[in-house]
Amino acid sequence: MTRGRLVNRDSSLKGKTASGLLWGGFSNGMQQLLGLFFGIFLARTLDTHDYGMVGMLAIFSALANTLQESGFTAALTNKKDAASDDYNAVFWFNTLMGLGMYGILFFCAPLIAACFGEPELVPLSRVVFLGFLISSIGIAHNAILFKEMKVRQTSLISLTALVLSGCTGLTMALCGMGYWSLAWQNVVFIACLTVLRWRCSDWRPSLPVDFRPLKGMFGFSVRLLLTNLVNQVNSNLFSVILGRYYTPSDVGHYTQAYKWIGMGQQTVSGMVNSVAQPVFAQAGDNRERRIRILSKLLRFTSFVSFPALLGLGFVSREFILVTIGEKWLPAVPLMQLLCVFGALWPVLSLYFQVAVSMGRSDLYFWSNLMFGAMQSGIACLMFRFGILRMVGAYVCGYILLLLVWQVLMNRLTGFPYKAFLKGILPYAGATLLVIGGMYYATLPIGNTWLLLTAKVIGTALLYVAVMKVCHSDILDECRIYFKAKFMSND
Repeated sequence: MTRGRLVNRDSSLKGKTASGLLWGGFSNGMQQLLGLFFGIFLARTLDTHDYGMVGMLAIFSALANTLQESGFTAALTNKKDAASDDYNAVFWFNTLMGLGMYGILFFCAPLIAACFGEPELVPLSRVVFLGFLISSIGIAHNAILFKEMKVRQTSLISLTALVLSGCTGLTMALCGMGYWSLAWQNVVFIACLTVLRWRCSDWRPSLPVDFRPLKGMFGFSVRLLLTNLVNQVNSNLFSVILGRYYTPSDVGHYTQAYKWIGMGQQTVSGMVNSVAQPVFAQAGDNRERRIRILSKLLRFTSFVSFPALLGLGFVSREFILVTIGEKWLPAVPLMQLLCVFGALWPVLSLYFQVAVSMGRSDLYFWSNLMFGAMQSGIACLMFRFGILRMVGAYVCGYILLLLVWQVLMNRLTGFPYKAFLKGILPYAGATLLVIGGMYYATLPIGNTWLLLTAKVIGTALLYVAVMKVCHSDILDECRIYFKAKFMSND
């Protein structure tokens, strides 16, 4: 291959990467805004019981979404010589698996309803479970779009599906259809994704089918799929336990609190994860360089995550009153506890990316499996003491998990404990100091809208001021970067 062809290939890859980052950032930001928009209107229209009914089945929706994005999608992407037979085998395997899973869950619906003590869950769950079946027939097409780095198309697909499903859910809610609006919103979202992925891909399945290509992909895909399934079980386990031992309204309050915290943490995690693995891959086996990169990424993550998520907890009461109304106020203390988990999660996610980039996805899987077992134990011990205490113990479990991962990072990369503390404590401490100051400064304000505005703007400005006084290198680098971007646009 000539040097000219190599240069052209590199230029093409750089162009695709830049375009992918641009569209990925745009898509993530727009999805969060649209999710906020539809979430506010739906929460104002529906009641806590409606959210609780669907929240009991949230784990099944999450597993359906995981099946869309995991396993064979990554296996096909990483297979350099993937051919039509490979996609065909994956398509028919997942279609048959989706049919089988839907059939099993369809007939298990009465058992699930009996477990939660809610007979209405029988028809509701059978609609929610359609997500398994529909998502299974779009996995191969999603893999093609992902492998070809068609980020613009996939971003537009996601946004279109979010708008159509959001409008469907909101229309049904306004027509008084209660929890059915949330159920069909999820089904329509998955159906839109699947249909549009078929529309944007030229490949079509065929018969007869040869399943032999699956042998070379099965081990890789199963490990990834199991890891992501464990993550989803961990994330949604509390909704199941709350549905079993508490009322649908209690589940609704928890689901609402977790949703808002989840949107914040996913925004920060997505920003960090988009660069973590490629950067660590470039570091190679250079131990000192890897430690420097990890140290800087940890400081940047903490710099953004702690003020964003702890700040959300600080304004949670005013935020809930302004956006979704007084009926959701019981979700406020849950949000305030979960904001600690939300602030720590991007740091944990960064550590996960480091382990995967070093070929240690096994650590990622086993740590999540062990944490899931610990979380189940916490729930079994604490559920009788009330939701707040149970969620508090859950958050303490995540703090312990972070400490365990720091030990693993020290052994994997040599990342020192001193650097870990320097990457966490200054930003957490500054955030708590600023929040404490703003709490007392805003006590005389009685108007909810004015109080929310004062807290958000005052906390942000004071945090930047503290970082500037403390000569934060991350703040200086962000300022230099945005100044350079502004000057280049001029």
